[in-house]
Amino acid sequence: MGAVREFLDKHFKHFNARETVNAAKAYEAHINAGGKMLVSLAGAMSTAELGIILARMIRADKVHAISCTGANLEEDIFNLICNKDYRKIPNWRALSEEMEKELFEQGFNRVTDTCIPETVMHHIEGALIKRWKAACEKGERHFPNEYLFDILRSGELKPHFQIDPKDSWMVAAMEKNLPVWSPGWEDSTTGNMFAAAVKRKKVPHHQCVKSGTEQFEKLLTWYLAMNPLNSGKPSTGFFQIGGGIAGDFAICAVPSILVDLEEKTPFWGYFAQISDAVTSYGGYSGAVPNEKITWAKLDVSTPKFMIQSDASIVAPLIFAYILND
Repeated sequence: MGAVREFLDKHFKHFNARETVNAAKAYEAHINAGGKMLVSLAGAMSTAELGIILARMIRADKVHAISCTGANLEEDIFNLICNKDYRKIPNWRALSEEMEKELFEQGFNRVTDTCIPETVMHHIEGALIKRWKAACEKGERHFPNEYLFDILRSGELKPHFQIDPKDSWMVAAMEKNLPVWSPGWEDSTTGNMFAAAVKRKKVPHHQCVKSGTEQFEKLLTWYLAMNPLNSGKPSTGFFQIGGGIAGDFAICAVPSILVDLEEKTPFWGYFAQISDAVTSYGGYSGAVPNEKITWAKLDVSTPKFMIQSDASIVAPLIFAYILND
């Protein structure tokens, strides 16, 4: 038995700690029974370097699809080629407005305790604009992640790697040809860059990047293919890190198939969420799993776990438990 697993089994006995272990055990049982797992990433999990262990989960076939914000898509690559140039701020809670402005003037954008240099963003921008422009000229259309995968696959970034690529979940997803959806991609640095590039006429038009509804249609097709009726295996599970659009976009696949397509499909076969959001009136991120039953996302029998804690702490523990670290 791995040391992390043994520690959690011995000490995580109650409250959110027990829920963490139970979620890990149910995740493991789901995979061992032949089920697949979609992981959704909200927040700034890539800048939190969740890729170190998420990449291992992907390569170990414990993760079979990703739904993430555009920020998580790009920030894993930012970290891959610029990690050593990041600036860490130990006393980030104590920064004055003047100190924040000073960071901005020095070319840094702060994410909690980590400042990302704008230079890495412009580095990626040049590689993307070249591909967006070429796609427009050829009449091609691709999803946001496919352009980033193409940059990684080309090898042009390798001389700039500042961490081992085994610690990049995007590299692992590219290698495994994992489906990756990034709903609301326009709400990201690269999404903003794309709109600006079209506005400046550096990219001829918007059509080279496929839309969010096209991403959702692909998700519906993927879910139906992954979950044939009466397969004898558990239906695909859903492991949600944070809340927001990354989670709600993907989990809506099942109700859309059932209600909009009027086709039969199994509910999600497992559900766990790590969130620091409190249960509230109308807030998706803090909605308890049972509420999802009324939206045709989960069934009464679906294993359900709600861990109210810091995902940057809990997710690596759950993944380490599953990987028997």
